Amino acid sequence: MSSTAYCYHCGTHHPIEEMRQIATKGGGKRWRCIKSIQATKRPIAERDAFGRQITAMNTAESQSKARLTVNEK
Repeated sequence: MSSTAYCYHCGTHHPIEEMRQIATKGGGKRWRCIKSIQATKRPIAERDAFGRQITAMNTAESQSKARLTVNEK
């Protein structure tokens, strides 16, 4: 088994030690990092800031990959 798991909340791979399996509404289970679980227990303003930070990271990563793909052609 892999030593990392994909966090469906923040969209990155983390070591298994930093992850927990969360039950979904559909009866399945998904991996989620402890950092994102703890972030949901904070006040709304802090949760929103965490969400914006994750969105910015994901956007930057996506744009970087897109630039690499365009440059390869």
